[in-house]
Amino acid sequence: MNGVLVIDKPQRLTSHDVVNRVRRILGQKSVGHLGTLDPSATGILPMVVGNLTRLAQFYLHSEKSYEGVIRFGFATDTYDADGEPAGPARAVRLILEELRELAGEFRGPIEQMPPPFSAKKVGGVPAYKLARKKQEVVLKPVEVEIKELEILGVENDCASFRARVASGTYMRSVAHDMGQRMGCGAHLASLRRTAVAEFVLQDSHTLEELEKAAQQGSAAGLFVHPRKLLPQFPSVTANDQMLALIRHGRAVNLPELSKAREVKVFEGQERLIAIATRVAGTLFHAGIVFGDGAAPTGQGPKGRNAGLATG
Repeated sequence: MNGVLVIDKPQRLTSHDVVNRVRRILGQKSVGHLGTLDPSATGILPMVVGNLTRLAQFYLHSEKSYEGVIRFGFATDTYDADGEPAGPARAVRLILEELRELAGEFRGPIEQMPPPFSAKKVGGVPAYKLARKKQEVVLKPVEVEIKELEILGVENDCASFRARVASGTYMRSVAHDMGQRMGCGAHLASLRRTAVAEFVLQDSHTLEELEKAAQQGSAAGLFVHPRKLLPQFPSVTANDQMLALIRHGRAVNLPELSKAREVKVFEGQERLIAIATRVAGTLFHAGIVFGDGAAPTGQGPKGRNAGLATG
């Protein structure tokens, strides 16, 4: 079984917990995810299954979108609601327009300090392991980009928000830093990821839905259609000659796609068999070949095209 499956991650499970659950449900050892989501967060966690785990390299820098709530009045050591208070609580009075003005100062490329409870390495050791042992965690700020940060509303000491950020951005740090700027402290009370790259909540399924589908023998029907993957790459449908060249590691000529850098190669309409990279002129080499490929129904292609078609 090969494909991409979008799970709506529940609270209290780590991303690795979800990987293990999917492995067990599908009876498939080769399963990975496209971007860690904190245990306390919910939402989009795209999973790559079988041969398509090799797609992960194309999603290392994926844009992500979130909705959540920031609670003002005290900070925590983890920068979220699971941590211990970093000081006494303070009464706050939030003014929507002031928060929106402050949020505007965080938009764009910024220097951000990762949370001490994070997977960032300190001397080869994940920072969270040191933080749990109450050891000193010395991290360096990193440049991130917040493409959208909008305060949607306020209620008592909480502010709801929507954000769209580049890879590597910690929303926990955004909440913490906003509290620091206001002088009252703050932490991330809740977070839901609504998009990763081209994947959105409408594509997602719960673990319970996946398990039920697997019991009915229809789990592959929950996979994202391969034609929807990596929409920034054009698609080409291979004929017999092209398939033979790819399977023998040889370059193929695609004059109609001479401006593309990478191309998705399909056998039939549903089976993704390779990602080809332009090597010179109109010649493309399939550096990544997926073997049996991925078909969402698990039934394979209905036949090979006699010609070569793009799109």
